[in-house]
Amino acid sequence: MAEFAQQRGKRRDDGGLGSVLDLLLANARLVLGVSGAAVLAIATLAVKRLIDRATSPREEDDPKAEQKSLEESWQDLALIKATQKPPKKQRREDLSEPLLSPAPPPAPEPRACPVPPEPPQVESSPPCCLTLQEKLLSHYSIHLPMSEEQVAVAQQLAQSICAELQSFMRSKCPELPFGSLFLSGPLLDGLGALAADHIHFMLPVVLDATLWSLIPGEDTVVRNPRYWLIKRTDLEYFPRGRSPWDRFLVGQYLSSNVLNETLHKMLVASINWPAIGSLLGTVIRPLVASRELRLDVKHDQVELSIALFPVVEMEDKVLLAAPPEGLVENLWLESFGRAEVLKVKELDAGDAGTRQHCLRILNVVCRSHPTLRRLSGSPLAHVILHLSTTESDWAEESLATRFQQVLEELVGYLENGVLPCYFNPKVNLFCELVEEEIEEMGFLLYRAVSEPGLLLTEK
Repeated sequence: MAEFAQQRGKRRDDGGLGSVLDLLLANARLVLGVSGAAVLAIATLAVKRLIDRATSPREEDDPKAEQKSLEESWQDLALIKATQKPPKKQRREDLSEPLLSPAPPPAPEPRACPVPPEPPQVESSPPCCLTLQEKLLSHYSIHLPMSEEQVAVAQQLAQSICAELQSFMRSKCPELPFGSLFLSGPLLDGLGALAADHIHFMLPVVLDATLWSLIPGEDTVVRNPRYWLIKRTDLEYFPRGRSPWDRFLVGQYLSSNVLNETLHKMLVASINWPAIGSLLGTVIRPLVASRELRLDVKHDQVELSIALFPVVEMEDKVLLAAPPEGLVENLWLESFGRAEVLKVKELDAGDAGTRQHCLRILNVVCRSHPTLRRLSGSPLAHVILHLSTTESDWAEESLATRFQQVLEELVGYLENGVLPCYFNPKVNLFCELVEEEIEEMGFLLYRAVSEPGLLLTEK
């Protein structure tokens, strides 16, 4: 009876343990999956057998039973060791992958070394920060007022108008020995901004060197070495009328103002511009109210503004009939344009430099700012020529550096109020700037030295 009770209690304990194990296995299936639950069940069964053998009574005198119990225990331990290990816990990246089927995924291919998961790729955006050189080149390309095709049309149109004007003047004024008209300006030499208002008609005034001489500007009342007087000489031996240009004398000097007034009347009243314009497919109008000799030309593709300059070449000087405003009417302005072009191109040819490109960019920048427009052209060319005496590296990679250096040099020249001419240090190229203009230019350029982007903003 006691043995029956012991066996009944054992079954009750076994039933309680079994229910606990069933509960664990059911939950394990949910947590570990089918394969994990199977492994855990086998291991649990083996452990349960070991416990049963350890707690069950056996006959003390039965060596076979003891040997059998040990053998079964080792078999159960071997069964546990041979059992497949549960799969490792899945990574966060694996959990995010969609399940294609309820079947377990195939085993991954072996790798030499694990590769960390790549971060999600973000679509690359264009660089938000450009270098100064890239900004300068972009600004230059955007603000060029004329395309290459328009430049070719403008040059061809200007040459046609020049030929018509030359033909008229030879028939109208055969007694005046004008030379052949020729084109000049940045549109032709390629150093300035390619703007339509930079076309010049140069009208040579041919003088007899035995009847005329030059007087330096510092010896005149204006005390300006850039302006010259052209004096009629030997009047006692060669009286008035000997030279065809004597009709333009004021005192003993060839008056640039009187010559300009005569040409202005001719341009406005004597030339049939509507007929010439219809022949060339354009509309040509001379500026009546302007002191300058200018023509406005409108074409289907381009609009031109042409300036006419009488020019005298004597004693290696190039003098333009462009007197300063005021009471002085006889002065001629010395021009360094031809010398600037030749010198800059010569320096670039010697070291394959980018002075011309730098000058074009500077001209575009200055012309886009009303405050800096009077710096464009000749002053910028002379700053670059001065800088070339101290800086030898003008390679394309140094373009932005040279641009900033030109700004620094300009600030220094404006502080002193003097920009010496490269070809004649006595000439101050800032002599016609008033104090207010110098202050405005200097303030803007002073800020631009540390922040060049200020000059590239729209104005």
